[in-house]
Amino acid sequence: MISKDIETITRPGPKVDTDDQSTPELSIFLPVFNEEPNLRPLHEKLDRALAQLGRPAEIIYVDDGSTDASLNVLREIASHDPRVRVIALRRNYGQTPAMAAGIHAARGSVLIPMDADLQNDPADIGRLLDKLDEGYDVVSGWRKNRKDRLITRRIPSQMANWLISKIGGVQLHDYGCSLKAYRRESLADVHLYGEMHRFIPIYASWTGARVTEIPVEHHARTMGKSKYGLSRTIKVIYDLMTIKFMASYQTKPIYVFGTFGFLAFLVSLLAGLYAVFLKIFHKADFVQTPLPVLTIVMFAVGVQFLLMGMLAEMLVRTYHESQAKPIYAVRERINFTTEDTEKFK
Repeated sequence: MISKDIETITRPGPKVDTDDQSTPELSIFLPVFNEEPNLRPLHEKLDRALAQLGRPAEIIYVDDGSTDASLNVLREIASHDPRVRVIALRRNYGQTPAMAAGIHAARGSVLIPMDADLQNDPADIGRLLDKLDEGYDVVSGWRKNRKDRLITRRIPSQMANWLISKIGGVQLHDYGCSLKAYRRESLADVHLYGEMHRFIPIYASWTGARVTEIPVEHHARTMGKSKYGLSRTIKVIYDLMTIKFMASYQTKPIYVFGTFGFLAFLVSLLAGLYAVFLKIFHKADFVQTPLPVLTIVMFAVGVQFLLMGMLAEMLVRTYHESQAKPIYAVRERINFTTEDTEKFK
């Protein structure tokens, strides 16, 4: 939970019928960063899609520190639509913390994230739900006919998706597509950091969730500016390394550090034995070979790795026994009841 020393300003919105809105079936949440021209047409499309579905739903917009008038537009939308709730973060934290804020605020049994740039099509929500009703826990969107630049977006994305599938063990064509549908229980133990929102299907699969994907529409951006670039692929690779480490060694880091420590000790031992061999059988002075120095250095490295492993073991135990620390701070909430607000304190 967010600590009480973080100031939270809750602005009253229109009166919400809590009997109808307290337990919506669907929670659609959208990170927003400088998407002012897209928000009104996006909400109109969402409204039409939800009207066709006929299911109780809420729409959560998470303003990720926008510097344009996005938040003002969201206030206007929330004042006319009681299904809409708005979370305004204090600064630009990035897509993963914004999605974490949406997940935390969601009340529905099915959670559906999507982008706010009009490239995802709200009309696909029904198709995701139909697939979910077949017994799946996670349905991921696949931008099969992606409308993005080939060199800077599509090719790096294809390489990253292939690598993620191989390492994560979940075969998906498009981890980067924000449009997905999750059963609430599949996200119960998910904690997001870095750029790890794209790895949620992997987290869910590790806990036994059934994961699949379906092709979805992808439209070219017509308004606003893209927030993604080639550098994002590098960050994804770093996070993928973290994911692999956390999956295999989160509760046993000593196995990693201990292995490297053992290898360092082995090199130290072999170098020391060879130095003694040269001294006895070839009358070579120790100062004539770097082997004694290598022996001492690798022994010291081995000790360091073992100590790091023990320290990591203590940190892991502290992590599991302490309360989770939030990765975002909220500036204001709109259309939240007092009970909802108390959850964040």
